[in-house]
Amino acid sequence: MSTTKKLTVTAVAAALGISSLAACGGESKDSSAGGSKSKTVTLVSHDSFAASPAVLKEFTKETGYTVKVLKSGDAGAALNKEILTKGSPQGDVFFGVDNTLLSRALDNELFTPYVAEGLGQVPDEVQLDKDKHRVTPVDTGDICVNYDKKYFADKKLAPPQSFDDLIKPEYKNLLVTENVATSSPGLGFLLGSVGRYGDEGWQDYWKKLKANGVKVVDGWEQAYNEEFSGSAGGKKAKADRPLVVSYASSPPAEVLYADPQPADAPTGVATGTCFRQTEFAGLLDGAKNEAGGKALLDFLVSKKFQEDMPLNMFVNPVVKDAKLPDLFTKFGAVVDEPETVAPDKIAKNREQWVQSWSSLVLK
Repeated sequence: MSTTKKLTVTAVAAALGISSLAACGGESKDSSAGGSKSKTVTLVSHDSFAASPAVLKEFTKETGYTVKVLKSGDAGAALNKEILTKGSPQGDVFFGVDNTLLSRALDNELFTPYVAEGLGQVPDEVQLDKDKHRVTPVDTGDICVNYDKKYFADKKLAPPQSFDDLIKPEYKNLLVTENVATSSPGLGFLLGSVGRYGDEGWQDYWKKLKANGVKVVDGWEQAYNEEFSGSAGGKKAKADRPLVVSYASSPPAEVLYADPQPADAPTGVATGTCFRQTEFAGLLDGAKNEAGGKALLDFLVSKKFQEDMPLNMFVNPVVKDAKLPDLFTKFGAVVDEPETVAPDKIAKNREQWVQSWSSLVLK
């Protein structure tokens, strides 16, 4: 995914050719250097951020602030830009840092603490910085292997359902995944293997996966939209890989944006291959419009925005009483037991894991 989407995680929509919101509104005439009179609040994000125009207009109506969205590439690239401009940020709020990269943002002190209104409706388990409130949880998603239903039906072959299945000979040369060093879904899939096999077993697993013909590309969009035979883009590109690392929410996107819409999703999810991803937003240190930034963080965890997210960014809301749309629940996969890795363990080991994976898989 873009997120390094998402859930940049979640660029399913972008890969299907949906135009994404680049900005809403411009600089207000009464903006000042200190931002005290600014009626524009700038949200810096990965490329996969999307929201209904009507919902953003509602925010403007409620607060008087107009949202300007500044997209900065995938999640990793967007975060790197904010680290380079630390103290003099591009905007007021940053959205899209996830639990795989959270420690980098916090270690670089990018955010000003703020307790968002409505945070009490967000479960403790996704509040990974709940003692300091430097970031606010906004959504969750599951990084999972997706499969092309038609391919497996035509071959009369059962699709894989677990990490173990992916190294079986019947699935040789079928999987495409993203580079761990450049992609959030790719990194999430690696972390899923760490969660499944532990510190001592994940490297041996990847040796077997490499021997079984896994293909690695730079990012989610290339993997999903150019290499995966089950996606709308993949069909046009005559892709030949029926397995791809994507999201549990990818099938609803395939249905929603198909014309005509099919009665069933053309893709499925191997629910035994999933890693749980949580995305956060934070008030940037040095924000010119701090008041507007705080109002926007409140809005991101409001029920109105939370219920707007699923069919725009194909992620799950974090607010307890937010409802999912029928299409999302009908075609999306429910992942009851995703793999997880503790944030402090990710922070301690991420760079070494990425280096080891690169040496093992790319050489």
